Amino acid sequence: MLPAGPAVCHGAGDAPYRVSSDERRGVHSRMRAIQITEFGGPEVLGVRDLPDPVAVDGMQLIEVTAAGVNYADTHQTENSYLARQQLPLIPGAEVAGRTPDGRRVVALVGGGGYAEKVLAPPETVFDVPAGVSDGQALALVLQGTTAWHILRTSAHLAVGESVVVHAAAGGVGSLAVQLAQLWGAGRVIATASGDDKRELALDLGADIAVDATSGNLTRDLRLANEGRSVDVVLEMSGGQVFDASLAALAPFGRLVTYGMASRQAPKPITSADLMARSRGVIGFWLAHCFSRPGMLAQPLAELFELVASGALRPVVGATYPLSQAHRAHQDLRSRRTVGKLVLDPTT
Repeated sequence: MLPAGPAVCHGAGDAPYRVSSDERRGVHSRMRAIQITEFGGPEVLGVRDLPDPVAVDGMQLIEVTAAGVNYADTHQTENSYLARQQLPLIPGAEVAGRTPDGRRVVALVGGGGYAEKVLAPPETVFDVPAGVSDGQALALVLQGTTAWHILRTSAHLAVGESVVVHAAAGGVGSLAVQLAQLWGAGRVIATASGDDKRELALDLGADIAVDATSGNLTRDLRLANEGRSVDVVLEMSGGQVFDASLAALAPFGRLVTYGMASRQAPKPITSADLMARSRGVIGFWLAHCFSRPGMLAQPLAELFELVASGALRPVVGATYPLSQAHRAHQDLRSRRTVGKLVLDPTT
């Protein structure tokens, strides 16, 4: 026999939702979502018809108008992310949409974003000001706050310092290039894998753009910094890019690592390696800001103001129908994309 009260289920990432009594009586309220039932690559992403989530325990219901796609989502679907995943799983960490009372919001959801409706903790739901599009808001809420924190909280960027931004045409990188210039970096060195991406980085304010696949990245980064070692590196590739970037650091330089897109680990680092050059390696994961709402609200408010004033230009890339989420992941993993990728749940 079914319990008298609503039944708690899981199906939107880690967020609980509640099946209504109408649903249990066969009165269906359904939504489209990308749900995976096995871990793997883009091929596991398929559209399913699922019960609508019903808000419980103070969670905020959001009708999704756009969902953001991040490189971390590709790790989430194959269960190689920092946080272990459970099946069935709806990927997606960020959405833009409207609340039942009509507020236009952007939210970090931890999971469940690739859907027409989702639940979000109220402390990670933020009102979107007029003049900021859904795509821009999605570019800022996760990747923008990441760029803000890796430069300020982790790297402690000082005026006049040189900054290397890897994957400078991507969601985080395209914003980090601009923020580093706004905050007084002495020289912003962008890296990217294609001519068009390097041109974009220069257009966004990088002083010089380097081919990250040249074969001697340590040398090229120093040459790009007028023959000197560099002060700050923002690194999300791992493997050889991490190793070459660490070797390019000046004494008291800092490398902030916030991803491993190559899926290859860098060489092990010993304390002697760091002491010999007075170098620092700092890890960053935005999830650690979730329990401290001010660490999200303050940067996001500042980023919204910068966009409204025209000082910051989020790069909104391709928009894909929800049913083409697998193609978004394929394009992202093959490095065919620039800026913020968006899913449209209405198509």
